[in-house]
Amino acid sequence: MRILHLLASPFWSGPAENVALLAQAQRALGHEVTVAVDRKRRDIAAEEPAVPRFQQLGLLDEGGLTLSVKSPPWEIWSDLRALRRRTVDVVHTHFTHDHLVARWGTPKGAVRIRSIHAPRSLRSSLPEASAYTVPASHLVQKLEGRHRPVQVLPALVDPMFAPPSDRKTLRQTLGLEDTHLVGMISTFQQSRRHALGVEAFATFRQQRPEARLVLVGDGALLEATRTQVAERGLTEHVTFAGYQQGADFAKWLQALDEVWILGLGNDWSARAAAQARACGVRVVAVNEGALPELADASVEASTVEAVITAARSGSTAKTRHPTNEHIARDILSLYAQAAEPRR
Repeated sequence: MRILHLLASPFWSGPAENVALLAQAQRALGHEVTVAVDRKRRDIAAEEPAVPRFQQLGLLDEGGLTLSVKSPPWEIWSDLRALRRRTVDVVHTHFTHDHLVARWGTPKGAVRIRSIHAPRSLRSSLPEASAYTVPASHLVQKLEGRHRPVQVLPALVDPMFAPPSDRKTLRQTLGLEDTHLVGMISTFQQSRRHALGVEAFATFRQQRPEARLVLVGDGALLEATRTQVAERGLTEHVTFAGYQQGADFAKWLQALDEVWILGLGNDWSARAAAQARACGVRVVAVNEGALPELADASVEASTVEAVITAARSGSTAKTRHPTNEHIARDILSLYAQAAEPRR
């Protein structure tokens, strides 16, 4: 099967990694797969660019698509024409711009799939597709009225996320004490609720004074969080690990006992929770996106009391997350369903 993923973003963030892992898994099953990304926006110093990553993985599409929301009408028209000339069986779109280009440019005989990565895309103006994916099971019903196959596309996990062979030694390598480590692993922005996490940790330490909070990431609210930590007298008990990526990020995650995920960003598949589970790290999470399906303990409200209740519950989830191969096979089955004649 010849599969073309469209991802109108220049950034290696949001759903980009999930798309890459899906494409890799599909290729491993014997299919011809490439990913087209935004080739126009280059001034993206604040974030890691996607092109080198997809190029390194051998997945970058070289079919001449600009695929940018910043494109003027004549460039979009050029993309439509370039897409129509492609010989593919599936055009799998991931953002609104991709879907609009594919709506008019999907080659004859190919099926058009749309992945929804956040609920804001679920609106009445959503263009028609042969099938859809959503990041969490509770969103399936939102598309049932379209009478098209709908399937959950869960978070895929890179194989480097696995339990460490020696957590104590790993902690020493990272300069961490061998004690109970609680982590938050996200960009410092309002939606991730770091302020709530710091307040909850201050209360958590009353029962577990040996505990340490590890904050991995950067962002607009980093300095505000540092100030809050100092004001709560927690400076000696909190580690700011900074922005980490790739294997370095996996090591910091592997060092933890549990993570508190108190909010989601652009990708509702809750990939960070799946990565943590793969590392043998307990997940305490709010009920957003796919987090309820991945959490060991759910935070029922955005309050200190709710976080503490979940953290102290000791509960662990029994279900196992599907492998990348299993997810890829399910999505390939969705493609086959979409290609069947409508009744």
